[in-house]
Amino acid sequence: MEKKYWVPALEKANDILQEISGQPAALKLIDLSKRLDIHKSSMFSLLATMESLEWVQREEDGTYSLGARLGLIGNAFFKQYSLIDLFRKEAAVSKTKLGETIQLAKLEQREVLYLAKEEVPSPVRLASEPGKKFPAHATALGKALLSALPESEFHALFSEEALEPQMTPYTIRTRSELHSQLAEIRSVRYAFDLQEAVVGFCCVAAPVFDSRGIAIAAISCSMFQHVWEEKKELAIREIGSLARRLSHGSLS
Repeated sequence: MEKKYWVPALEKANDILQEISGQPAALKLIDLSKRLDIHKSSMFSLLATMESLEWVQREEDGTYSLGARLGLIGNAFFKQYSLIDLFRKEAAVSKTKLGETIQLAKLEQREVLYLAKEEVPSPVRLASEPGKKFPAHATALGKALLSALPESEFHALFSEEALEPQMTPYTIRTRSELHSQLAEIRSVRYAFDLQEAVVGFCCVAAPVFDSRGIAIAAISCSMFQHVWEEKKELAIREIGSLARRLSHGSLS
């Protein structure tokens, strides 16, 4: 958007929400003022307005958390996607078979947006919470979705040879390498992430298609690297089966 249409107060409110979402019930007015370089009086006015709108909530100790209104808005966002309801039902079966967490995401430009996940009990919680985004080139989900794009769209998204950001030492570094992987993914209909997004975790993903044959989402299974070889073949089969069961659902 052109800056002449920009509303600075909204940008500041967005920055405040980002900070609070990263550390809920941990930051006070003075902390937010220093972090965002917003004068205390302006920060007071912003927070007071956001509190009245229920965008934030002031705790008894003076720290701030996200407000109930944002929860309602977030729920309304995810309710747009009828595929999520079907995913929760079908993925519950797959996670039991695999004993691993299953995730659903869609492509947004060069990132994947996580829509839902079915978790199994684990000492380590995956960072792929609904609403989070990760670079598409660093994830199995992203590669599965990128593989379904027309060549022209792929090259429009990745106009430069170097890929950024590099999430781990194993992340794909060049557009050429990514392009080569996508050709193989199109052939087998599944993609791998071998510690490319998070060190210590491997993942397999498959695209979900609508009735027109367009990839509208992808599903994945993530697991610790040390159990990957043991479960890889089972995960490939189950994720492929789940993707077929979900395909032809609707995603607005």
